[in-house]
Amino acid sequence: MSVKWGLIGASTIARQFMINAIRARGDGEIVAVMSADPERATAFAREHGIPDGVSTLDALLGAGIDAVYISTTNELHLEQALAAINAGKHVLCEKPLALTSADARRMVAAAKAAGVVLGTNHHLRNAGAHRAMRTAIAAGRIGRPIAARVFHAVYLPEHLQGWRITRPDAGGGAVLDITVHDADTLRFVLNEDPVEVSAFTQSAGMASGQGLEDGAMCLWRFGSGVIAQSHEGFTTKYAGTGFEVHGSEGSLIATGVMTQKPVGSVLLRTAKGEEELAFDREDLYTRSVRKFHAALAGQGRPAATGEDGVWSLASAEAALLSAKSGKAVSIDPELGSAQ
Repeated sequence: MSVKWGLIGASTIARQFMINAIRARGDGEIVAVMSADPERATAFAREHGIPDGVSTLDALLGAGIDAVYISTTNELHLEQALAAINAGKHVLCEKPLALTSADARRMVAAAKAAGVVLGTNHHLRNAGAHRAMRTAIAAGRIGRPIAARVFHAVYLPEHLQGWRITRPDAGGGAVLDITVHDADTLRFVLNEDPVEVSAFTQSAGMASGQGLEDGAMCLWRFGSGVIAQSHEGFTTKYAGTGFEVHGSEGSLIATGVMTQKPVGSVLLRTAKGEEELAFDREDLYTRSVRKFHAALAGQGRPAATGEDGVWSLASAEAALLSAKSGKAVSIDPELGSAQ
């Protein structure tokens, strides 16, 4: 079965990763791309060999497609996803699914009612490094997990700054951009849900939008008692990224893995010494599309479901509320917002 895709958003992430991912296995083709700017849509389509560039959602949804990939600014996701779902199209949406977890739950409910597949494009859980860590933990190789640390403070390149640091109305800021990923990756690797978060945010000189943050540090508590720390940011040029999980019998220390590329290393350290774990280097987005296509064929689920997107957004909401209130905030995605 060949899946015919429409791209909602002539975006950098589509250009750099998703177009190649959709075309990688030969069972996907891109029929049309939509941008609100007709000239941008036409130029993007020409640049990437896409048959049609359109400037309205109706034109895209009427282009004979099976699925849409949404990579517009965050405040547009809800309306665009619901329109696609109502038109009977499957949806793979960038994170966050919406600006609130209540709206994200509306998307999940609409997709279920329409009988279409909704996926959240949380790319990091497709990384071989993170899947190797999850497997090692499940196999008991570090004993009982006790604590984790995520280092995901990077430098946001100038060509990506734009709305992320100037527009609260578009869902800008480091928390909705990066903390959502870290919440999802912690939840995936540890295979359990966060129940509480305490957070501090900062404006370290990049964010210029009123109330927007360009950095955050979060402390997470999980149901089993595991505690985790995460550091997100746009302003650190030389920090590097990493992910550590420490258990009663060993530690997993991953370096350079909080990235869109299949790179980095994972070290297992126990009483026996140190062992570097082998893992596959499949492109993260290619795996995401492969899993999504399989789900369309009734074989499993997307790598990250709509429900996973609700969880990550509810976690980010809780972090923002904690930073604002100065208090620890519990996380309950069933209630549609942080409590």
